[in-house]
Amino acid sequence: MLPITVRIQTEPFDLGAEAQALRAGRLDVGAIASFVGVCRDHHPGECPPGHVQAMELEHYPGMTEQEIHAMVAQAQQRWPLLGVTVIHRVGALRPGDDIVLVAVASAHRAAAFAACEFLMDYLKTQAPFWKKETTPEGGRWVDARESDDSALRRWGVHSDNAA
Repeated sequence: MLPITVRIQTEPFDLGAEAQALRAGRLDVGAIASFVGVCRDHHPGECPPGHVQAMELEHYPGMTEQEIHAMVAQAQQRWPLLGVTVIHRVGALRPGDDIVLVAVASAHRAAAFAACEFLMDYLKTQAPFWKKETTPEGGRWVDARESDDSALRRWGVHSDNAA
């Protein structure tokens, strides 16, 4: 059975510890690919550095974890995976804080890289998270960008957000 870890939490995570946990006691793991999303203080081309002062992330407990498990199941159907960890933070975050971790173990790097990218593209558009940024103008809810929807479509998956 594929070891899957899905956690929604307010506290920071440790990339090194999570990667070690994915391969602990395993001699069949040949690659671990990971992605860490970080809260930025701006959006290139949209607002200047320092404009985003904070981000508040909310989710629907229970449903969010269920959706992420379904995403992992889809990745497992596409690639020979040996383990997956997805950690997403919620609550108040500041620029520089880690938001999300996706780590994928496989026997070979190609499957680990592809599955990691697929899962991140899926998380950006399909996972039930709501993001509110605080800027000098006040708070504003953030929608998925068209570029995120396009990234998901290249996998043959259509976003609920896409037209």
